[in-house]
Amino acid sequence: MTTPHIPVLRQGRTYESLDRAEIKSVRTGEPVAQISQANAGLIKRDLRRLEAAREALRAVPIERLLDICHHAGELFMTASLPLGDGRTQSAEEYVQALSHTSGLPYVMIRRNMAKIHQVFTQMPTILKGLTRGLDLKVLDAGFGEQAGVPVSYFAVTQALGVVLPSNSPGVNSLWMPAIALKVPVVLKPGREEPWTPFRIIQAFVAAGCPAEAFSFYPTDHEGSSAVMESCGRALIFGDVGTVERYAGNPAVQVHGPGWSKVLIGADLAGRWPEFLDLITDSIVENGGRSCVNASAVLVPSHADEIADTLARKLAAIEPRPTEDEGARLSGFANPKMGEFIDAAIEEGLKTPGAEDVTAKYRKGPRKVSLDGSTYLLPTIVRCRSFDHPLANREFLFPYASIVEMPQEKMLEAMGPSLVVTGLTEDPKFTEQLIASPHIDRLNLGPLPTTRVQWDQPHEGNLFEFLYRRRAIQRAPIK
Repeated sequence: MTTPHIPVLRQGRTYESLDRAEIKSVRTGEPVAQISQANAGLIKRDLRRLEAAREALRAVPIERLLDICHHAGELFMTASLPLGDGRTQSAEEYVQALSHTSGLPYVMIRRNMAKIHQVFTQMPTILKGLTRGLDLKVLDAGFGEQAGVPVSYFAVTQALGVVLPSNSPGVNSLWMPAIALKVPVVLKPGREEPWTPFRIIQAFVAAGCPAEAFSFYPTDHEGSSAVMESCGRALIFGDVGTVERYAGNPAVQVHGPGWSKVLIGADLAGRWPEFLDLITDSIVENGGRSCVNASAVLVPSHADEIADTLARKLAAIEPRPTEDEGARLSGFANPKMGEFIDAAIEEGLKTPGAEDVTAKYRKGPRKVSLDGSTYLLPTIVRCRSFDHPLANREFLFPYASIVEMPQEKMLEAMGPSLVVTGLTEDPKFTEQLIASPHIDRLNLGPLPTTRVQWDQPHEGNLFEFLYRRRAIQRAPIK
């Protein structure tokens, strides 16, 4: 049987290109799919004509859109949905295909599916959080009242461009509310992960959403730039260099490293064993691949004990077969990425003041292979200073530094952090955590950094990114 073909979607219309890329299994090297490629010229031409896509979505009442989202969530989880070449793909076939090209174990993919399903079905709650309780019918009329005050909002773009990574299917949850907010999407999928955005699109369309609202362009670097430049608003995922490149561009929302952290206050430092499972989950969940995974633990005391106990606990986590329900690690779709990260850690360890504590509990090297896939084993590094090169690093596997410093220096030293879990009952330290401009999301109390509240924005506010409020007054015409 021939491998499936995934087409380009040009405002909902399928397009089969003569230029195709092949993605292969990270385990066997066998072809898994062919994917039509869109060049930058085609993308630019298409994106000059976005008005019809926007109008098709605007014409759907918000209550209907929310019903569509809920129905699409059920279809995403259970239905056989169009894939290309007249084929369909079942939910189980989706899991298998994504595992082959990404290295993710089945259990991790299913957890990410559940997360995406929750975004579909919890859309009213998500929009309530993003709009701060706005009557969503304002999105239908463009104006209304909020707290007794006239309000009017207008979209600042005809579409949201999204350049997606391949590291985790859950990142697709960040663009999905745009559809409920009546803004079409233009998606550039990650090379090894076209499966999830394509399946989400097909679920939306099968549930009744206008197909014109979706463009899907597998493409090269030049094509990615065309998506970024041709959409009035864009999301991109990347490393520190990507963050710096777009830092001054208000039309681009960058999702880069999270540098998420767990902070233990001086008042609870002696009770650290109570929080060991929480810290472990913060580091390990989703294979350590998410920006909300903790990459550093800051404590005022007991750092050596914490590092040693964590290292012993995490060293017991080893790669398992893809189908194993107990799998907690993910292989790398590109083995060179695993080699690069491993080398970066080894290079960092050459700088005095850091120790890979897990090394004494591992049975061998950090980089290992199983069933043809490359894995990195969980790594805990005890850093004597937060200035050490490995103290504030983030990698695509379960990695964290343990650093001891006085409580009063933590917030100043830690720098920008997507999520911080603050373990303290000290009112003053709590007040300082709440006031810190470096923290995007704050968990006060025993909550892992990976815990998501659907009524809270993840990183940045998509509604405020896509819409602008205008002053509005009305008077009757006599």
